[in-house]
Amino acid sequence: MDKDITIRLAQQPEADALLGRSPLAALVGMLLDQQVPMEWAFSGPWTIARRLGSDDLDAHAIAAYDPEAFAALLSEKPAVHRYPGSMATRIQQLCAYLVEHYDGSAEAVWADAPTGRELLNRLKALPGFGEQKAQIFLALLGKRFGVRPTGWREAAGGYGQANVYRSAADITGPESLAKVRAHKQEMKAAAKAAKAAGGA
Repeated sequence: MDKDITIRLAQQPEADALLGRSPLAALVGMLLDQQVPMEWAFSGPWTIARRLGSDDLDAHAIAAYDPEAFAALLSEKPAVHRYPGSMATRIQQLCAYLVEHYDGSAEAVWADAPTGRELLNRLKALPGFGEQKAQIFLALLGKRFGVRPTGWREAAGGYGQANVYRSAADITGPESLAKVRAHKQEMKAAAKAAKAAGGA
């Protein structure tokens, strides 16, 4: 990863700087990005690193951490997530997987991926990453981190398209964040209307 990447997902300078320089922080931020506002999720890695007394996350250290103590660390006020206990477990599962399969290096997941399809499959194999989360992270890697294996846009589906405001991959500042948020609300409203129509 290019170390001079500017990320604005957390909308908080230190948290965004960590996401830009730390592949594991970016991966953990994506893992946390559910059922909470995006900025809250992507500030999580910085909060965790600070509480661990470090300026970065280490997959080996997190995987080996006492689970109860790690859950307590995420539950401290302000909590890292709405569900800090279950998210602590997921983060440790993710780190344990990285230790087992990639020697603890998050960047190794994508560093040598030959195609977008292969990279998508690797991301989907990560604990806590379903199809949609994997596609969004793939789009984030391509659009913000310059990780662009052949066919990455296609593999990322709708999230890979240029000039759209659909996900974390499209956020470059407060204005685009507002556009992505509006898109998500439209999608929620459409899903709600479809459900109501189906149940009528």
